[in-house]
Amino acid sequence: MSLLLVQIMIVLILALICGNISLRLGQARVIGEIFGGIFLGPSVFGRLFPHASAAVFPANSLGSLEVLSNIGLILFLLIIGSELDFAHLRKQTLTVSLASAMSILLPFMMAMFTAHAIRSRFAPHGIGGLAFTLFLGISLSITAFPVLARILEERGLQTSKLGATALMCAAFDDVCAWSLLAAAVAMLHNGASTSTPRRLLYLAGYLAVMIGVIRPLGKWIARRYAGKPLSYELLGVFLAIVLASAAATDAIGVHPLFGAFIAGLCFPRVKPWQQALRTRLDMVVSILLLPLFFALTGMKTRLDLLNDSTTWLWTGIVLLIAVVGKVGGAVIAARFTRQSWKNAWALGFLLNTRGLVELIVLNIAYDAHVFSPALFTMLVVMALLTTMATTPLLNWIGIENNNLDRPRLVIAEAA
Repeated sequence: MSLLLVQIMIVLILALICGNISLRLGQARVIGEIFGGIFLGPSVFGRLFPHASAAVFPANSLGSLEVLSNIGLILFLLIIGSELDFAHLRKQTLTVSLASAMSILLPFMMAMFTAHAIRSRFAPHGIGGLAFTLFLGISLSITAFPVLARILEERGLQTSKLGATALMCAAFDDVCAWSLLAAAVAMLHNGASTSTPRRLLYLAGYLAVMIGVIRPLGKWIARRYAGKPLSYELLGVFLAIVLASAAATDAIGVHPLFGAFIAGLCFPRVKPWQQALRTRLDMVVSILLLPLFFALTGMKTRLDLLNDSTTWLWTGIVLLIAVVGKVGGAVIAARFTRQSWKNAWALGFLLNTRGLVELIVLNIAYDAHVFSPALFTMLVVMALLTTMATTPLLNWIGIENNNLDRPRLVIAEAA
C-alpha cells in the first residue's frame, strides 16, 4: 500500500508541474501529463536511474494504478457525455455522419497504399499482409476520444456546436476503429470464443437497451423528482448504471470508455443535476485520477528507439499520411455539408487528435507482434505530434479559448 501511495504522489506532483509548463507553452494540460509519464518511463528516468526506477515503479506494481486511472477515465467520460447538447447534434446529423466516415475512410485508404512498403521494412517476420494493413489503417484513422474531450473541456468548447460535433464524430470514429480492431485481432487469434459478428450483435443489443430502456428511465426519474436537487441516492444509482454500462461494453470487446460515454448520454438533461454531477466528480477526477491515466500511458512509450535517419524519414512519411488523411477527410465532409471553412478546418484539426486511444491500439498491435519496436515508436511519435498540434492550429485559425480568463486546475462548471 505504501508503494502505491508513493507512486500516486510522484505522478501527481510531476503531472502538476508538467501540466503547468504545457499550459504556459500554449498546449493542453494533457500534453504535459503525457510527457511527464514519458519522463518517468524507460526513455528518461529508467535510462538515467535504472535502479531507482525499478524500485519505485516495478512492473508488477502498476496494476493498481491502471485500475484507478481507468475508473477516473470512466467518470470523466460520464461527465462529458452528460453535458453533450442534443440540440446541436440534431442540427449536425449529416455533418457528423459524413465527417466520421470520411475521416476514417481517407486515412485508411492511404494506409492501404503504403502498407506494403512499410511492412517490408518494419513488420516482424511472418505477419500477414491483411492483418498488418488492418492494424496500420486503424492506427492512422483513429481519434483519441478522451484526449479530444479533455482539450475541448480545457478550452470551454465541450458544449459548443463545434465541440459537440467533434465529440460525436470522434465517438463514431472510435466505435468503427474498435470494431475493425476486433476483426483484426480475430484474424490473429482464430480460436477466440466470441466471433466478430457476435460481438457486433451484442453491441447492437446493448445500444438498444441503453437507448430504449435506460434513457427513458432517466427521463422518468427526472420527471418524478423535478425541482429537487441531485441527491446522493440518485447519484449512486447513476454511477452504478455507468459502471454497469462500461462493464457491458468491455465484455462485448469494444471498450469500457464507450460504455461510460453512452451512459453519460442517457443522463437526464436537467441543468442543476448536470452541474451537481460535475461539481461532485470533477475535482477528484481532473486532479488525481486522470493524470494517472496519462502518466501510465507515457510510461509505456520508448522514444529512445528512434536512432537513425531512415527511421526518422519513415516517421515523417507516416505523420504526413496521418495528417493529410484525417484532416483532409474531415474538411471535405464538412465543406460538403456547407460548413464554413473555419469550422471545417477546426473539425479536421480536432479529429486529428490521437494521443491515448492511439497508444492503446499500438500496444495491442505491439503485444500481438504485428508492429516491430521501431514502427511502434514511429507511430507513438505521430500520435504525440498530432495531439500537440491541435491547440496551436485551433489558435491559428481563430477558434477562441473560452477558459483563458479562468486558468484553473479544474475546469469551471458548464453554464
